[in-house]
Amino acid sequence: MSTGRGARAFRGALVAAVVVVAAGARPAYDHARAAASLVRLVDANAHGGFSDVGRHAVTTADVTIPTDAGPVPGRIYSPADDTAPPAIVLIHGVHRLGIEEPRLKHFAETIASGGVAVLTPEIKELASYAVDESSLVTLAASMRFLRARLALGSGKVGLMGISFGGGLALVAAADPRNANDIGFVASVGAHHDLSRVLRFFATNEIARPDGSILKRKAHDYGPLIVVLGHAEAFFAEADAETARAALRLWLAEQFDAAREAARGLSDDGRKRMDVLFAHDVGSLGPALLAEVARNDARARTVSPSAHMAGIHVPVFVLHGEEDAVIPPSEAQWIGHDTPPGYLRDLLVTGAVSHAEMHGEPTLTEKWALVRFLEQLFEAARDAKAR
Repeated sequence: MSTGRGARAFRGALVAAVVVVAAGARPAYDHARAAASLVRLVDANAHGGFSDVGRHAVTTADVTIPTDAGPVPGRIYSPADDTAPPAIVLIHGVHRLGIEEPRLKHFAETIASGGVAVLTPEIKELASYAVDESSLVTLAASMRFLRARLALGSGKVGLMGISFGGGLALVAAADPRNANDIGFVASVGAHHDLSRVLRFFATNEIARPDGSILKRKAHDYGPLIVVLGHAEAFFAEADAETARAALRLWLAEQFDAAREAARGLSDDGRKRMDVLFAHDVGSLGPALLAEVARNDARARTVSPSAHMAGIHVPVFVLHGEEDAVIPPSEAQWIGHDTPPGYLRDLLVTGAVSHAEMHGEPTLTEKWALVRFLEQLFEAARDAKAR
């Protein structure tokens, strides 16, 4: 996050950008509100002056969301002075903390401070490092719950997902059973084809829609997720559960505890785990690719690539151009496959890493991010009015 002189410079640049907005009270206000929200997103400590433009006090409430698979915990972030605001369901990515992940909480509060209610449902599969079709039940139920909670009547809500949660959001947006609930869909760092991303973890290269190949060192996080989800394919049956426990600890950055847990493996199991701990993915490449191929049909159920034709709501796509977890080529694929007339914005930017702000954006990047947020606020307002 930006602090001190950097944060002040960031705010100053956005003030200058807002000054040149075309005349018109509503558009100018929306632009200023989006710019101030971006300041708060970059700098959690921003208070006073321009950062308070359009700012609402935010209340939070823990809720229980009824679903066909049982109750799911969630949290609503609401602008305190609006009993029926426009609204978004925000889906977290693959992270053990789920809705308690600090970056997600900050993002949800920032959007709510801009006047849009945000529901963050706990996606237990994603919190367990799995991208699974059963999560789609929670996404659908969360949209229904939020509409009812806010008494929106015929109004709809937005659906926004981060990382692999963004891919699931796109799949849910294509499901005709959700048509009465969803007004638009947005993704941040999302996958388009899960198998293609998993192959990237093994090969460090991935195809773009034009047929060219993006070569990039995959983040070490990726292969560990694959092995965790399919431990029985990489470890002996007697070692599989111990291997999963060690990998969860490693992914939680509890490295000493992970090594201690790995001591419970067989000799062969410890050798395989040492390879993973050393990030020597090259030696695992063939095994990773074989496992991805075996699970391709299952991956299609949670891949937007197999469902994009069913999307009939506005689509917003944000992706980091240096993303090494889910490469930006996936955003290009999402744009490529979005049905004509529904892609509202596709922004690939150096200001975002994988699922968070990255460094100090350039003025051009700031302007593009402000425009992206402005359109999200507009889409939320339009969805509510339907």
